[in-house]
Amino acid sequence: MKKLNEILGTEFPFIQGGMANIATPQFAAACSNAGALGVIAAGGIREPEELREQIRLCRSLTDKPFGVNLMLMNPAADQMAQIIAQEKVQVVTTGAGNPGKYIPAWKEAGVKVFPVVAATILARRLSRYGVDGIIAEGTESGGHVGEMTTMALVPQVIDAVDVPVIAAGGVADGRQLAAAFALGACGVQIGTCLLVSEECPIHDNYKQALLKAKDSDTTVTGRSIGGPVRVLKNKMARQYLLLEKRGASLEELEKVTLGGLRRAVFDGDVETGSVMSGQVAGMLHEIRPLRQIFEELYAGGKAVLEATGQQWR
Repeated sequence: MKKLNEILGTEFPFIQGGMANIATPQFAAACSNAGALGVIAAGGIREPEELREQIRLCRSLTDKPFGVNLMLMNPAADQMAQIIAQEKVQVVTTGAGNPGKYIPAWKEAGVKVFPVVAATILARRLSRYGVDGIIAEGTESGGHVGEMTTMALVPQVIDAVDVPVIAAGGVADGRQLAAAFALGACGVQIGTCLLVSEECPIHDNYKQALLKAKDSDTTVTGRSIGGPVRVLKNKMARQYLLLEKRGASLEELEKVTLGGLRRAVFDGDVETGSVMSGQVAGMLHEIRPLRQIFEELYAGGKAVLEATGQQWR
């Protein structure tokens, strides 16, 4: 089986996660230039034509492959899907739904399609649409999450489909990369460990909160309304969880989180903002260039597999 970098034409078998309001065209281009597949997040975009502008900006900043992450719950998803095809973006990743109706147009435009799934049932269904691979994302990841862990989910998705599978959630060093390969993944999608890169555009307060975080400093809000999101524990998260416990209405809960991610990302409000982070936050100890993060992750994974007598595919 090919490694992800061979499928994508990148140096490393890594996809940068599509983090809304964080994965800007500049950040995606920086990730691509550093050897991974950079991804523009459409999650924070409201006007479809803004996505076209961002794609063209990213293209002006890198000559390497890059992609777009389309959140299918976005009211403008139909128009954005068309723009992705029209602009012939190399790769699209999708979340929060079934992208089946868009896949024929994307494939006709030469776009590689990698849906993100949190359970095998959707992976099996999507594999029949001719997708190029499946990103199996465990609950360890930051932002919107499912219930299954990466360790349990990835091998079950691999057994359920006949397309390449990318592991996501809980990958920040070589040991975890080696584990993903040992499970049968062709590569990984990473997000949280990139938040503390020099190139990441989030506020320094956000980065410092991640560097201070310990292993148990994330929690999941929104389970009661069917929209679980993993964030760092702070005043907002504690208030939200208390309201959930009391059986608060959707309207009451939304008041707590409205604009929270933007406050954290742009204003550096790490107390009442939504500081999305995966469980690997406790493994982040310094701010480094993207290239160094990728090189150390790749070299570490290779060393671990070779030390255990496994072949580095």
